[in-house]
Amino acid sequence: MVTMEEIHKAQRAEGPATILAIGTATPPTCVLQSTYPESYFRVTKSDHMKELKEKFRRMCDKSTIKTRYMYLTEEILKDKPNLCAHMAPSLDERQDIAIVEVPKLGAEAATHAIKEWGQPKSKITHLVVSSINGVDMPGADYHITKLLGLSPSVKRVMMYQQEAGGTALRLAKDFAENNKGARVLVVCSEIATGTFRGPGEMDPDSLIAQALFGDGAAAVIIGSDPFLDVEKPLFEIISASQTILPDSEGGIEGHLRQVGLIVHLRKDVPGLIAKHIEESLVEAFKPLGIVDWNSLFWIAHPGGPAFLDQIEEKLSLTPDKLRATRHVLSKYGNLSSACVLFILNEMRHTSANITGDDLEWGVLFGFGPGLTIDTVVLHNVSN
Repeated sequence: MVTMEEIHKAQRAEGPATILAIGTATPPTCVLQSTYPESYFRVTKSDHMKELKEKFRRMCDKSTIKTRYMYLTEEILKDKPNLCAHMAPSLDERQDIAIVEVPKLGAEAATHAIKEWGQPKSKITHLVVSSINGVDMPGADYHITKLLGLSPSVKRVMMYQQEAGGTALRLAKDFAENNKGARVLVVCSEIATGTFRGPGEMDPDSLIAQALFGDGAAAVIIGSDPFLDVEKPLFEIISASQTILPDSEGGIEGHLRQVGLIVHLRKDVPGLIAKHIEESLVEAFKPLGIVDWNSLFWIAHPGGPAFLDQIEEKLSLTPDKLRATRHVLSKYGNLSSACVLFILNEMRHTSANITGDDLEWGVLFGFGPGLTIDTVVLHNVSN
C-alpha cells in the first residue's frame, strides 16, 4: 500500500524551478524622451504653464531615459480629453483601454516566449499574470488564456496593482517545484493608461510618473527538471523572499480614483532602499557563503537613476554591475512589473554569456508599493 509520504513526494519535482524561455513586447509607438516635454504639454493643452514645462524638461533630461514605448498616442488622446486633464473623471475610459490592451500585449510577449521554449502550449499548466492597470472580472489572466488558446483547465493567478515581477517569479517557483511536470507561464504586462494625466501646479508626483513610465510586457516560462533534449535552461531560481522595509509607510502608494491611478512617492524612497538592501543580500546569500556583491550578476528594478546611484554607492558596486538595468531604463523607461524580466532578456541578448561576465550567481531585486523588496537568487545554468 502506498503511504501518504510517498504520494506527497511523487507529486513534487526533484530539482529547482528553472527559467526556460523569455519573451517581450512593446506597443508600436516609440517616443523620444528629448522631445516628449513638448508633445506632452501640447497634447494636454498646457503650454501656458511655462515654468512647469521647463521643470518637466529638466526631469526628463535627468531621467537618463532616451526612448519609451507608449500605447497612448496624440491621436488617441485628442479623442479623450479627460485623460489629458489633470484631475477629470476618466476611470471608465482608462479601464476600457487597459482591459483590452493589457492582455493583448501580454499575449504577444507570451507568444514570443512559447516560440523560444519550443514546446506545445498545451503543456502549460499554470499562468501567473501581473499588471498595475485594468482591474476587471474576469481578469487579464482569463483573457490571456483565451487569446493564447491555453487549456481551459490551466491554473491561473492574477495580481493587480503591484510591481510584482519578483513576486510573480516567487509564485512560479512554488508552483513548479510543488507540482511535478508543471510548466508555468508568467506574464507581466503594463500599459500606463491609469497614471497618464496633464500637469498640475501642486502635484509634482504626477510629473514624475509622466517622466518615467513606459509600456511593455514580458513573459517567462518556468519549470523544474528540464527535458534537456528539448528545453534550454537559462537560470535556476534558488530562493525568493519578500520583506516590507521598516519606517517606509507611504513610500510608494497608488490609489485608484475616478480620475485614474494616483501615485504618491516619498522623496526618500531611494535612500530607504539603499539603507536596507544589504540586509536582504546578506540573508539571501548567507547559505551560499557569498559576501562579495561584485561577484554577482545584477537585475535590479530601475525605479529611476537615483535608485541605481544610491544602490551602487551603498554596496560599492562597480559600474558594470547595473549596466543592463541602466540600458533597459534608457531604452524603455520604468516598465513596472515587467522591468526585471526585460533586464534578464537584455543580459542574454547582448553578450555571448548570459551574465555578460561569466558569473555563476546573481540577484534579482524588485521594488514595489509598501515599501516592499523582493529578493530572488539566480543560478546561471546556460553554459
